[in-house]
Amino acid sequence: MLKGILVLDCTGRLGWLAGRLLADLGADVTKIENPDAEVHTSDWRALNVNKQLTRLDLGSSAGQRELDRLAASADILLATFTPGTREAARFQHDRLSAINPRLIVVAITPFGLTGPKADWIASDLELMAAGGAMSLAGEPDGTPLRVSAPQSYSWAGAQAAVGALTALAARSRTGRGQCVDVSAQAATLIALSHAPTFVDVDGTTPTRAGAFMTGRSVKGARFRVFWACRDGFVNFILYGGVAGRRTNTQLAAWMRECGAPLGALAQVDFAKWDPTLATQGEVDALEAPIAAFFSSITKRQFLEEAHRREMLGYPVSTVADIATDPQLAARGFWRDAAAAEGEVERHCGCFAIIDGERLPLVSRNDAQVEAPRAAELT
Repeated sequence: MLKGILVLDCTGRLGWLAGRLLADLGADVTKIENPDAEVHTSDWRALNVNKQLTRLDLGSSAGQRELDRLAASADILLATFTPGTREAARFQHDRLSAINPRLIVVAITPFGLTGPKADWIASDLELMAAGGAMSLAGEPDGTPLRVSAPQSYSWAGAQAAVGALTALAARSRTGRGQCVDVSAQAATLIALSHAPTFVDVDGTTPTRAGAFMTGRSVKGARFRVFWACRDGFVNFILYGGVAGRRTNTQLAAWMRECGAPLGALAQVDFAKWDPTLATQGEVDALEAPIAAFFSSITKRQFLEEAHRREMLGYPVSTVADIATDPQLAARGFWRDAAAAEGEVERHCGCFAIIDGERLPLVSRNDAQVEAPRAAELT
């Protein structure tokens, strides 16, 4: 898809995923690192495996000249920096555009290139807080929580890749590059889905609900979303509408076939049941037998039976579950790549299959990259 597109990746942790996504789509990505940069951590290897590594001291005059030489015929330059610093000056679009008018500069910063927080630095914890994500994670009566693995970096990287592709499409019409300004705070906010809309439309601020979902009933009832099962957790909620009627009816039928007590479920006609009018007492009564039933089955049993019955719901996979997932294995997702000292590492493969083929991973190595050639978007 991006064959022939040449990318210079000058990012830190905040932008690694952007280059990896573009590389997975077929772009030729050169990862530029300082001579003393650590490239053996698991995070670095996972998010930079599909790039060509070159060492460059961008703080030196020689390093700056080499960056400019590479930028002269590149298509995209990804960079992370603190606006207003000497480091930022080397990535200014106006300066680089004078060297290569077709170059797209994607600037990935914590709060964007303009505004009162433009020169602020931030970790994932601070971005998750500033982006509003922590206010929605955790128990209702507990403290705000950050998701265990860093998320803001991935959201910023994904939005940066989208911005780069949008600018490429624009360049195919105009012939000129542009600056794509990516704010990690804004990227985190976008990832909150419909939550910010509550403030504008309903005048209410969504709050933490733990394993439950709110906002589905006009009477304020909350619905359980995550349920304990025999070997972990499953994701399920009592739906309304056409899909909910089938899911709820099939769940009751499954429980009946297994001899599980139905309790209040036996009294409900799900063809007419409306969750938007349910009280908390009604929801609790319906969920009690469901909780007991789910605790007796495994994640695999839930998945297979829900699929057979065309029910909505899914097991909550752990990293170990993902590593042995038969769907990913059948599609050849996992790929081996050479590591240091002749070792082989297992990595997530390219996320897309293009023309029936999943592109192979490119193993990193320390090398001086020759000047790339400019390419047209095809």
